[in-house]
Amino acid sequence: MDLDIGSIVEGKVVRITSFGAFVELDKGVSGLVHISEIADAYVCDINQFLNVEDVIRVKIISRDESGKIGLSLKQAAEKVAPQPMVWQAEKVVKEGFEDKLARFMKDSTEKQLALKKHQEIKKSR
Repeated sequence: MDLDIGSIVEGKVVRITSFGAFVELDKGVSGLVHISEIADAYVCDINQFLNVEDVIRVKIISRDESGKIGLSLKQAAEKVAPQPMVWQAEKVVKEGFEDKLARFMKDSTEKQLALKKHQEIKKSR
């Protein structure tokens, strides 16, 4: 198995801790997926994303002299290109001053009636 930085490989989750998940890549070779490399969203509990024995695809992002391998689950995920937003033309209703004034007066009257009713109920208690 090619374990170079930048390679995407499959591995099995063997242990989950509060700071990350240990993944066995090859027999005897394992690496750590740090909690910050689990998902793009905030991860509070790794168990919401991974379980022991899960087979996952990870990207090798670091390797030091002592043999520790840093892995990333979120960098290995296939990025879906965002779909462009399609703007739908809204019907533009030409509303004149008279129409706006009539709507305002109607709304205002309804609000005043509701307020008076509320005050009358309060007084009767």
